[in-house]
Amino acid sequence: MPAQQTTKAHDGADGGRVVLDAGDISRALIRISHEILERNKGAEDLLLLGLHTRGVPLARRLADNIAQVEGTTVATGELDVTMYRDDLRSNPTRAPHRTQVPPGGIDGKTVVLVDDVLYSGRTIRAALDALSDLGRPAVVRLAVLVDRGHRELPIRADHVGKNLPTARSERVSLRLVETDGEDEVRIQ
Repeated sequence: MPAQQTTKAHDGADGGRVVLDAGDISRALIRISHEILERNKGAEDLLLLGLHTRGVPLARRLADNIAQVEGTTVATGELDVTMYRDDLRSNPTRAPHRTQVPPGGIDGKTVVLVDDVLYSGRTIRAALDALSDLGRPAVVRLAVLVDRGHRELPIRADHVGKNLPTARSERVSLRLVETDGEDEVRIQ
């Protein structure tokens, strides 16, 4: 009987603990890809919308994984929630990004919002508001690489790579090759 594999935290260069390395992230994204396919009963009418910044490359990776399994391309897009956030007055320095939706739009589609870390739920609330301005999907689901808890709103992810209990004082830092040159999740 094979031993159960566990992810062990180890010290990073800056003193933070690395809790997911590149291999862990890859395995989590493959699992999430399969979960999305199972829940959707295939890739038909599926649209993956990545939330800026790190949700965008995660959505593309999920789409690549799904394409390998299904042999078909899955639509992806980018969703900017900057102007929908409820903390703009206290944190006005955010630079807006572009929202990019595939030509078929979102109407009638199964839209999976993809984000890196789920924390208070406020970013997802903003994403739902932004999504409603774009159209009316048949279903909206949420996939996140890390759920760290501490929700302030009644929002729950449908697909989670890793549940990571944290203290509010801790910071979860996700780095991706596409944006940061390496894949890792760290607690600082």
